Amino acid sequence: MAEENKNPMPVLEVKHLVKFFGEREILKDIDFQVFQGDVISIIGASGSGKSTLLRCINMLEIPTSGDIVYQGKIIDDTSKDIALYRTKVGMVFQQFNLFNNMTVLENCMVGPVKVLRRDKETAKQNAMKYLNKVGMAQYINAKPHQLSGGQRQRVAIARALAIEPKVLLFDEPTSALDPQMVGEVLSVMRSLAQEGLTMIIVTHEMAFARDVSTRVVFMDQGIIAEDASPEELFNHPKNERTKEFLSRFTAN
Repeated sequence: MAEENKNPMPVLEVKHLVKFFGEREILKDIDFQVFQGDVISIIGASGSGKSTLLRCINMLEIPTSGDIVYQGKIIDDTSKDIALYRTKVGMVFQQFNLFNNMTVLENCMVGPVKVLRRDKETAKQNAMKYLNKVGMAQYINAKPHQLSGGQRQRVAIARALAIEPKVLLFDEPTSALDPQMVGEVLSVMRSLAQEGLTMIIVTHEMAFARDVSTRVVFMDQGIIAEDASPEELFNHPKNERTKEFLSRFTAN
């Protein structure tokens, strides 16, 4: 099957996306396609529109104009449509967003039980599978406040995976972490990429973007300034703004 997927329909498409906050145009006519198995890192300076783009893709922000298309179908901003769509396009947040009053296991069961209407036993087995995958199975009875930031983020990834989405969005998943915890989260993400999960990652982790992505998108002032393979973008950037942005990274 994988071979036939070489030139299929995109799993996700952003068409002519515009987003204003008040008078400020944050996203300016963004066009963007995601194919199954893509691992796309979105990089760029703070304020370039990266997180807003991700939040629009997940419909946490409703676009001012333009369309988000999932498997050929335009996603409406009706709540019924969005709830179903979010079971297909999951999201991992910078601040983890775990339920503090629930255990690790309950956090990973709540989506499948409430949204997918799975029975508790199935949801539990499923949750355990993904907690194992992120190395957090021994903490199932812990509450979030008992965990380190890196552990909480790994639970948040397991929770997102438990709904078994087709695409997983990551919004700066390591920026709220202490430096020594970044590696454990990136290594989970690296193994998900190797398994072929379709991922879109807003990140400041340049080495990760270079080594793990199939594509890197550089955003600048609300537009996609460059979209290329990591090899192309990091070694032979075409856009002056990309060159300038990357020179800060390579200087380190």
